[in-house]
Amino acid sequence: MKEKHLRQDIIDKCRHMNAIGLNQGTSGNISARHKEVMLITPSAVPYAEMKPDMIAAMPLDRSDGHYDGPLKPSVEWRFHLDIMKSRPDVNAVVHTHSTFATVLAITGRDIPAVHYMIAAFGGDTVRCAPYGRYGTRELSDNALKALEGRNGCLLANHGMIAAGPSLARTMWLAEELELLSKQYFHALQIGNPMILSKKEISGVGENFKTYGLQDKRDG
Repeated sequence: MKEKHLRQDIIDKCRHMNAIGLNQGTSGNISARHKEVMLITPSAVPYAEMKPDMIAAMPLDRSDGHYDGPLKPSVEWRFHLDIMKSRPDVNAVVHTHSTFATVLAITGRDIPAVHYMIAAFGGDTVRCAPYGRYGTRELSDNALKALEGRNGCLLANHGMIAAGPSLARTMWLAEELELLSKQYFHALQIGNPMILSKKEISGVGENFKTYGLQDKRDG
């Protein structure tokens, strides 16, 4: 995808996640890899007012916060950049403060295998990273650890992260993570949710290689 189209796609995804209630205001942020840079939403700009040239570009070979563009990158640029630098398989990151994922994150809970869709995230749990203040190295380190072998995690007392091979796939994962969080939350109200076995989730994971939104369909 050409850079100008990718910049617009980031904006479109931001507007989409707010329209469907996956995020509120400017609390979330989105990034995408383009060649040797990471494109990321600017800090505190309403999505309705965002233009492609406002998207910040950060070199992937630097870690000092350097960026090109008229506006500062999201305050959460550090974990976006660290994820892309450490995970060559990740080409997009979506971070939101979606309601149910954040509710679970406030309790510090991992999400166990209460539904087979958890396999979409690469294992039999979605981990909750320990708390770290927003924008800090501590938060980034905690997120990287929680994302080992995974495509999504919760951030304690904060929100969630989805990471994937393309922007379209990553947005799909973010929506699935919020739905999974909602299902687990409601199951906890009834009590004693049944947990699927590691063997079952492993089998589902194999099937998921051809399930859901595939990269070849991504714009």
